[in-house]
Amino acid sequence: MSSARRTDQQAAAPHAADSHDLIRVHGARENNLKDVSIEIPKRRLTVFTGVSGSGKSSLVFNTIAAESQRLINETYSAFVQGFMPTLARPEVDVLDGLTTAIIVDQQRMGADPRSTVGTATDANAMLRILFSRLGDPHIGPPSAYSFNTASVRASGAITVERGNKKAVKATYERTGGMCTHCEGRGKVSDIDLSQLYDDSKSLAEGAFTIPGWKSDSQWTVQVYAQSGFVDPDKPIREYTEKELRDFLYGEPVKVKVSGVNLTYEGLIPKIQKSFLSKDKEAMQPHIRAFVERAVTFTTCPECDGTRLSEGARSSRIGKISIADACAMEIRDLAEWVRGLDDPSVAPLLTALRDTLDSFVEIGLGYLSLDRPAGTLSGGEAQRVKMIRHLGSSLTDTTYVFDEPTIGLHPHDIQRMNDLLLRLRDKGNTVLVVEHKPETIAIADHVVDLGPGAGTAGGTVCFEGTVEGLRAGDTVTGRHLDDRSSLKETVRESTGTLEIRDATTHNLQGVDVDVPLGVLCVVTGVAGSGKSSLIHGSVPAGADVVSVDQSPIKGSRRSNPATYTGLLDPIRKAFAKANGVKPALFSANSEGACPTCNGAGVIYTDLAMMAGVATPCEDCEGKRFQPSVLEYRLGGRDISEVLAMSVAQAEEFFGTGEARTPAAHKILDRLADVGLGYLTLGQPLTTLSGGERQRLKLATHMGDKGGVYVLDEPTTGLHLADVEQLLGLLDRLVDAGKSVIVIEHHQAVMAHADWIIDLGPGAGHDGGRIVFEGTPTDLVADRSTLTGEHLAAYVGA
Repeated sequence: MSSARRTDQQAAAPHAADSHDLIRVHGARENNLKDVSIEIPKRRLTVFTGVSGSGKSSLVFNTIAAESQRLINETYSAFVQGFMPTLARPEVDVLDGLTTAIIVDQQRMGADPRSTVGTATDANAMLRILFSRLGDPHIGPPSAYSFNTASVRASGAITVERGNKKAVKATYERTGGMCTHCEGRGKVSDIDLSQLYDDSKSLAEGAFTIPGWKSDSQWTVQVYAQSGFVDPDKPIREYTEKELRDFLYGEPVKVKVSGVNLTYEGLIPKIQKSFLSKDKEAMQPHIRAFVERAVTFTTCPECDGTRLSEGARSSRIGKISIADACAMEIRDLAEWVRGLDDPSVAPLLTALRDTLDSFVEIGLGYLSLDRPAGTLSGGEAQRVKMIRHLGSSLTDTTYVFDEPTIGLHPHDIQRMNDLLLRLRDKGNTVLVVEHKPETIAIADHVVDLGPGAGTAGGTVCFEGTVEGLRAGDTVTGRHLDDRSSLKETVRESTGTLEIRDATTHNLQGVDVDVPLGVLCVVTGVAGSGKSSLIHGSVPAGADVVSVDQSPIKGSRRSNPATYTGLLDPIRKAFAKANGVKPALFSANSEGACPTCNGAGVIYTDLAMMAGVATPCEDCEGKRFQPSVLEYRLGGRDISEVLAMSVAQAEEFFGTGEARTPAAHKILDRLADVGLGYLTLGQPLTTLSGGERQRLKLATHMGDKGGVYVLDEPTTGLHLADVEQLLGLLDRLVDAGKSVIVIEHHQAVMAHADWIIDLGPGAGHDGGRIVFEGTPTDLVADRSTLTGEHLAAYVGA
């Protein structure tokens, strides 16, 4: 055989390195997954579908992506691992063929006031370098343009311990760009003194109006009354200038009160430490109401909200300062940067242009770099995280996306699809958890989980092509081509909610009458001003219940029963039936197992290795003392009740010996929003994003408000669940409520009685009302982007 022929035969045989073209998962059991085994093709776009709670996130994020990250972390030394979050190995038998995973999820960005769109990406860092090189006058290095860096000056003697010890005089100076008045926050807090005390009364007469501050017995109040700095029997308005200064701003000093040594300090710093340093969301409702009344946040008068010092604002390139550049819409800033041409900073200008162009390309050109990161929606936050990956030269990487189309108008979804395909075409594996048919349609491979949610899910119902899914008899396959039809008749409004001259963010003096007593949908492209109009401009005291997308706060001890208030009537029912205290039936109180403190598991910390959680041997994971489990209601103990699903508990508390109307009412609401499969004791930390929003909706359905504002309630909902949501919205309206929905989903638009469409574009191209009327008129009109997409959706 000639050597030439032998070489040809070798070339025809595949190289061993090319055989690893699948990610193999065998026996995955995370959360509700039931021994799932699948093979995912590499360098392809795979979409995971299924009803909310079917196990998509458990498979993609908690199994595949989590194991990839854990294995990467293990490549670092034990010393470095000690500083990193420790990750446990997922519950899975075999995971083969993994590549480096980059997770682009919907976790909101940190709400720290110092974090902005510019600081969260690399745009601000590049702008600071640009101004430090080209700014006139030159004020210093890049840190001189940073609102997170304070100016520092120091001088003194330092001793260098080297050879002959010698004290050397040294001075140190660093120029920062932070505004000294607001400390780089852009806002200053102002305390309304009239909300703290009644100045016509003396301290002895109970002048304080702060919650919990009672004059006669409260130690805090007695510190002021017996401090000697003020006269407790004199009305506050008659205090001398010195008395008032000591009363409001006094430095901390030790004073004797009734023979006890206590610390006295001025009222303002006391309030700031007691109330303003705490997370407002974690406060009790009456305390939160007091803080909202007493504290106002106003734009810093010295920097005008730019966060920057006078020096940083005075340095300019042309006529533009760094504050002006950060306040511009990113697409305008990209144009300005394109006009700069200086060979000394050519590489920097190229990198900055690419970053800013990525914002525009991804549909976020309407944002500005000084926008606080905490104000971004889940969808916007996810797209901002995508920016750094778009220009990446990495290939053979796994990108994992969590519903990337959330918060996107149908017009913008096409652009997102193009980006996902671009990442795939660079040789990457793209895994997407998604419900929108427009994104499912571009998949190379589809994995459908189900058939139901919770314990009824966790199995693979279909694996294959989109055409195969359409033909298959799964819930997703059957609903993939569902289209809501336009209503023949719409409800008549019973009144209006007037919004006049709204100018929040990009709104351009909008006047609109929002109809009440009907289902009103506010729509428009992302960034057109929908949230600004509804959340930012609805008049105060309009009896509004707002259900937004902010995350639920809660530890793994919190569950649907504690969050909704369901556990209170259940505890009381158990206590009444057994003649004992309700506190016994709380795993966070007297009834808790003493070994695990009511957690149900024992945590063992293994330093840089992943900690181990083992079920508590004493209570067998039930969380309660054995004596508590002897008390029964309707033949069940408290741990058995918490292990019930909402549907089972609804039946249990509806009739017979366990009949508890207060509990049944809450369970009805949970079933109404489609959470009948959740168990009452399931930790909140294990719920998906869609489940959390519906849990929040169920809780608010008991509120007394007449106007419900829902912010994209279809988030995380499967096509089959959208139908149920529409039924729920109808029931709310038929019960006499007014429902205003901010939404992009065409099924909700088609089902509306009235549509308010904002646009025509995003940012300064939006902020105007481009259509008001019924869905039928919008489709017939086709004058807006929404009208065109809705017409295509309903097949008009």
